[in-house]
Amino acid sequence: KIKVQYKDNKQRNYDFNAFVRIQKDSIIWLSINASFGIEAFRVFITPDSVKVMDKLDKNVQYRSVEYLREIVQLPLDFITLQNLIVGNPVFLDSTQVLMYKEKEGIVSLSTMGSFFKQLLSIKKEDYTILHSKLDDADPGRSRTADFTFSDYIFISGHHFPVTRKIIVSEKTRLEVNLDYKQVEFDVPLSFPFNIPRNYGIR
Repeated sequence: KIKVQYKDNKQRNYDFNAFVRIQKDSIIWLSINASFGIEAFRVFITPDSVKVMDKLDKNVQYRSVEYLREIVQLPLDFITLQNLIVGNPVFLDSTQVLMYKEKEGIVSLSTMGSFFKQLLSIKKEDYTILHSKLDDADPGRSRTADFTFSDYIFISGHHFPVTRKIIVSEKTRLEVNLDYKQVEFDVPLSFPFNIPRNYGIR
């Protein structure tokens, strides 16, 4: 269960709860509830497709995974989104390390990937990620993304950051705060996505 706060430069502010279930490398399922407790959207994501059920307007969308890129303004694919949800580094290419240094228990690592140059800060003691700064590898673009991870808990053998802050900017800016309220690993899950007959297709 995640409490989400979304804000962009068009003064759009959304607060909602998201319930997320993941079957590793194959399914990401989301139920998005408005602040008044009613389920507004249900989303079913696989490595190559996205299905969105709009329970308020009673319709369903069938999209490719490219739809994720339109929403968050980053070159997301399924694995990248999965890593983002569970707190792993994203867009990290460890084969092209530009810089490595240690100071006061913090490891700083700079890498160059296909999409971004990344500066990653990691706590040396337990290898938890503290901060990731992405700058576009294309010199003709000014796209940046900033990820902050904090308030780690240790659960089921995993270090897990329950507080995240994500800022993405280029021509526009969006800010997302994630506050994880309930986390479980390695439990049986179901992924219900039954579309009512009276729903339209967008």
